[in-house]
Amino acid sequence: MILLGEAATAAFGQRLASLLRPGDVVTLEGDLGAGKSTLARACIQALAGAPIEVPSPTFTLVQVYDLPAFALWHVDLYRLGEPAEVDELGLDEAAFGVLLIEWPDRLPRGSFPERLHLRLEAVDADRRGLSVEAGPAWQARAHKLA
Repeated sequence: MILLGEAATAAFGQRLASLLRPGDVVTLEGDLGAGKSTLARACIQALAGAPIEVPSPTFTLVQVYDLPAFALWHVDLYRLGEPAEVDELGLDEAAFGVLLIEWPDRLPRGSFPERLHLRLEAVDADRRGLSVEAGPAWQARAHKLA
């Protein structure tokens, strides 16, 4: 799938928000500038029902949003040195909320097999390629993202 511009990336984030439910894990993969934060911000703001401030959790690593339907944990693993450091973040506490994880390559191997994995790739200045891999928990919903 190709996303044409930042508005299309944000619209995809809004569609994603409409499908999320407690217990979901979504991972966002892509190089710097690929649109991960844009997608995450649009998703979180859609769930909040308002254009709330959604800073990148690059330095805090985890930002928790208490949203009307559930808590959403926005996680950025970019600064982690090794997968074992993920345990220190307490992500298991998000079991009744939603995890939105940027830089999932830093996760321990085999983490969150039920996840929805989104890979964003810059095609050029205005276009982003998006691939979707749906774990078992997402099989019935993933087609609604197209």
